[in-house]
Amino acid sequence: MDRLLRIGALAIVIGSIGTLSACGSSGRSTSETASSTTCRQVDAVLSDGPDPGEDPVGYAEAQIAPLLQIRTTDQSLQRALDRLDSAYEAFFSEDGSAEARKAVTEAARSVNALCPGADAGL
Repeated sequence: MDRLLRIGALAIVIGSIGTLSACGSSGRSTSETASSTTCRQVDAVLSDGPDPGEDPVGYAEAQIAPLLQIRTTDQSLQRALDRLDSAYEAFFSEDGSAEARKAVTEAARSVNALCPGADAGL
């Protein structure tokens, strides 16, 4: 009987170690999960609207309101999204000026670095 109790206690200890290690740093953090979710939202927004190659001004216009609705706790990503939204807004209001296009390109680089595959450019 004493041996059964020791085996049972050992099984509990081994099971606890496995559970605790699953909660360790190897899991994704809340910030990573939030960023991943946000990046999926960004990708969905940027895939809507006119073809940026055919109608870059219309594409920029189509991104403004949806990008404003995306919020994240990742401050770097939020700043990059706000900057991209402002750049798209300027590109639209300036009817695709060269200066506004440059701002979109720079802002898109920041978003693409944080959300690889989002393809935020024109």
